[in-house]
Amino acid sequence: MIWLIDIYYAIVTFMERGGPVLPLIAILTFAMWTLIFERFWYFQVEHKTLVHQIRDKWEARPERNSWTAHQIREGMISEASGKIQGSLPLIQTCVALAPLLGLMGTVTGMVAVFDSMAYQGGDARSMAAGVSMATIPTMAGMVASLSGVFATTVLQRRIDFETELLEDHLTLDH
Repeated sequence: MIWLIDIYYAIVTFMERGGPVLPLIAILTFAMWTLIFERFWYFQVEHKTLVHQIRDKWEARPERNSWTAHQIREGMISEASGKIQGSLPLIQTCVALAPLLGLMGTVTGMVAVFDSMAYQGGDARSMAAGVSMATIPTMAGMVASLSGVFATTVLQRRIDFETELLEDHLTLDH
């Protein structure tokens, strides 16, 4: 049980050293990974039902060769593609935003360094907190972004694969 207190203390200390931007990066990272897990859950649980519903609806059509049938097929694929993509654009926005928040933390940390230099001179001890506030958010933003890049790459490949597979399931011939 004491190890939980140690972990909590380490997290609180890390957040304090990172300055005011680090909690924003933490919230953004939590939201991003929540959306990522939601997409993986969708593919494991809900996606098969969607494909079966669309395929059954398409197969129930009496004719599938006319121009109208082709347009209906494209509409069904487009609608399903939107559901398959889900929150991927929002996840990609979070991936792009994380390093920008890290850079904002760098700027606020450097402002703290310059403030300490202005009021206390060039004392290294007084500048250490500002340097910490400048580097920790940058690192946190980059780590969050890199983890999100990996996850979005995996998700994008899965989305492309599932969309093409759906197109293959909706055959045009009888």
